[in-house]
Amino acid sequence: MKAELRRTLRVRRRAFVAELAASGRLETAAQAMADRVIAELRGARAIAGYWPAGSEADSRPALVAADAIGWTVALPRVHEADRTISFHRWQPGDALIPGAHGLLEPFPDAPIVAPDLILTPLIGFDRRLMRLGQGAGYYDRLFARYPDVRRIGLAWSVQEVEEAPADPWDVPLHGLATEREWIEAETA
Repeated sequence: MKAELRRTLRVRRRAFVAELAASGRLETAAQAMADRVIAELRGARAIAGYWPAGSEADSRPALVAADAIGWTVALPRVHEADRTISFHRWQPGDALIPGAHGLLEPFPDAPIVAPDLILTPLIGFDRRLMRLGQGAGYYDRLFARYPDVRRIGLAWSVQEVEEAPADPWDVPLHGLATEREWIEAETA
């Protein structure tokens, strides 16, 4: 079920981004998402994002804005041997190198950062703020290791589903930004 949903959502996401790009609205949509994230930083001092792959929602505008206001910014390095992620300092203009899964990463000697807010990519999401990821579990393990770190998803509005399939180890997000809106976790 998850595999088929991932395929469907990837196709939907690619078509949406292609349409945004063709109409000249891609940068505006990504900036709207970044503006929502920056408005929700709430005292974080170190923010981790990711370098987008393909049609993923782009965290770079939010990271550049966070850097401009003096926040520490980091990008992930994927460690395939133990299937974990570490975050390393990044500033706009820093060179990146190809890493695991073809993702661009900071150099291994870039300082390690302990973020208090993580911008996370995803394939799909629902209004409960459950996230459907790529399927390798890197972010699931990361969230389990750091349960107090604020988890913010970035997604295009077309990635929303009625109910994202969730396993017992899946951890909901605290908030999510799309090009259209900010979605906040409901508090009891």
